[in-house]
Amino acid sequence: MSKVSIIGVDLAKRVFQVHGALPDGNVAFRKKLSRSQFMKFLAEQPPCLIAMEACATAHYWGREALGSGHEVRLIPPIYVKPFVKRQKNDAADAEAIVEAALRPTMRFVEVKSADQQSLGLLFRTRELLVRQRTQFINALRGHLAEYGIVVAIGVRNVKVFQQALLDHGTKLPKTVLSISGVYFEQIAALTERVTELEIALRRETARDGQATLLQTMPGIGPMSAAAIQAFAPPLENFARGRDFAAWLGLVPRQHSSGGKDRLGRISKMGQRDIRRLLIIGAMSIVNWASRKGSRDSWLMRLLESKPKMVVAVALANKMARRLWAMCVKKEAYEIPILVA
Repeated sequence: MSKVSIIGVDLAKRVFQVHGALPDGNVAFRKKLSRSQFMKFLAEQPPCLIAMEACATAHYWGREALGSGHEVRLIPPIYVKPFVKRQKNDAADAEAIVEAALRPTMRFVEVKSADQQSLGLLFRTRELLVRQRTQFINALRGHLAEYGIVVAIGVRNVKVFQQALLDHGTKLPKTVLSISGVYFEQIAALTERVTELEIALRRETARDGQATLLQTMPGIGPMSAAAIQAFAPPLENFARGRDFAAWLGLVPRQHSSGGKDRLGRISKMGQRDIRRLLIIGAMSIVNWASRKGSRDSWLMRLLESKPKMVVAVALANKMARRLWAMCVKKEAYEIPILVA
């Protein structure tokens, strides 16, 4: 009997559909396994290629398969969909994963380590708490505006909000004062938690040599460095800086045909957290350059003819390419962009 060369796995929480294929592409088996059965199946199966969609729990199962001696390929679900034949079900999905994994030009996702995912958890938890704090602040601003109390937006104005509430205290119903106190307590608790998580993130990035290297570039701080370390594959995997910028979705979307190049807005196809932080960092540089000037003649020429946001996105693209070069060459950023 021929040896199974590749196994496609359609992941789920409890039931896993597996599709085994021989070297010539013919079907070896189709099975539906429970979670415990799938773990045992990985351990007993002779080393082969395990292909899965890069979805929830894929990195965990990828590490388990690697530990059992298998080669693992994770495929973005959007690249698997074209290989599904007619009906959509788990068996068809597992077969489509096998077909996609065998394509010579297919793009794969790097299996993340447990430490890399833990850094991502730290980053995502901070982002969640920041969003919740913003929701509380916005809700409180909306409620108190009905009583004539209007304060500038932003977490830095929470104390101003409290003082304005005290100034209007005698004119407000007791219910408004007590409920506002609940809001302020929640905002303070969330702010404390966010601060703790930011300290933890700074500590983690300080331990990592590459994260420290990334922060030598203007516009890249601990949060940006942590996002790159947590969510990006090793930058050495990209052939050139433009590929990394394209992976982040910082290149124009193409709709070219008939020899005519049509370029639109940025594709936004990549990792959104890194892209957002790079654009925020680039915008801080653009704002500084518009006020103080810059040695970068390219940046100053763009500022003269383009809106700030367009310039910031273009600079973010350039920053991504420079970050790739820094990581590949293991060199810190040396040429300052801005005039001190």
